[in-house]
Amino acid sequence: MWCIGEISAEYRARMYSLLALYARPYDAREPVICLDEKSKQLLRQTRAPLPAKPATPLREDYEYERMGTCNIFVAVEPRGGKRLAQVTERRTKADFVGFVLRLLDRGYDKARKVHLVLDNLNTHFRESFEEVLGVAAAARLLSRIEFHYTPKHASWLNMAEIEIGILSHQCLARRGIEKAALTAEVAAWQKRRNTARCGIEWTFTRRDADRKMGHHYVS
Repeated sequence: MWCIGEISAEYRARMYSLLALYARPYDAREPVICLDEKSKQLLRQTRAPLPAKPATPLREDYEYERMGTCNIFVAVEPRGGKRLAQVTERRTKADFVGFVLRLLDRGYDKARKVHLVLDNLNTHFRESFEEVLGVAAAARLLSRIEFHYTPKHASWLNMAEIEIGILSHQCLARRGIEKAALTAEVAAWQKRRNTARCGIEWTFTRRDADRKMGHHYVS
């Protein structure tokens, strides 16, 4: 199913702004960090799988028990090769603000300014910080952050989507997993990719956007 949105003047302005941000030379004092979240359904096996053996893959029964859902926050610094992932029960305003606080404290406490790329989820705005932390504390924190929002219906412009895709493929594909095991596996995945300093090379430019999408622009 597709969600077809107009490529309006606002869409283009936000897209151009993000593409210009991604094209800036790397500056460790002003890191660009992309943040997003993913819901994960937790399932428990009702029968033990048949183990893999030569020429035969692991086999699982089609039945399973639903164990609710959880949320996974993912923040990635594409040029710096760093990411932070955290499994939470929910994705409330308090969860989001807590994750941003943890992010800033882990490796970015010396940054002059953090450029944070987000989509338009209702928890991703200044009001969430003021509600959770109070106006004065939120103001001190937000003085170090500059928010950059994707256009509506354009989450592909947030590189956190790429990192979540890698996480899903490498860590979330199997079915029978509970929250404690998922938390441990996500932490191990994060550590492995950070140790390897895996980054993201973004090559899509404003010129590419105009060439591929220009005939859809609305004045």
